[in-house]
Amino acid sequence: MAAFDVSHSNHDWGSRCSASLFVYIPAMAAGKQTLTGEVGDAMCGAKHMPGEGTAAECTRTCVAHGSKYALVVGDKIYTLNTSDKAVLALLDQQAGKKATITGTVAGTDIDVSNAVAAK
Repeated sequence: MAAFDVSHSNHDWGSRCSASLFVYIPAMAAGKQTLTGEVGDAMCGAKHMPGEGTAAECTRTCVAHGSKYALVVGDKIYTLNTSDKAVLALLDQQAGKKATITGTVAGTDIDVSNAVAAK
C-alpha cells in the first residue's frame, strides 16, 4: 500500500493540511449550543438608541423595522436566525429580558432550535 510522504517533497504540505484542519475543526465543533443572555436586536446590540424607550421597546421597534433579534452574552452579540413563530413570540415577550437559546452557532449567528425564558 502506498502512502504519501511529504518529507521528500519541495512543498510544505504539512502546514497546508494543518491550516485546513484548523479551519475545519472549529466548524465541526460548533454544533448545537445553549447560551443565556439578554434579548435585544442585531442593529442596536447591547446599546439601544436614545429616545427609543426601554430596551424592550427599542428592540421591538428595531425588529419591526427589519432588524433581527439578537442575544447579548457578555460582550458578544449573536444574531438569532429563526422563522419559528413560537420562538419569535417568545423573543418578543423576552425583549430586554434574559432568555436561554439553543441552536447551531456559526460565528456570531445562531440558527435557533429552541428558546425559553431564563430564570
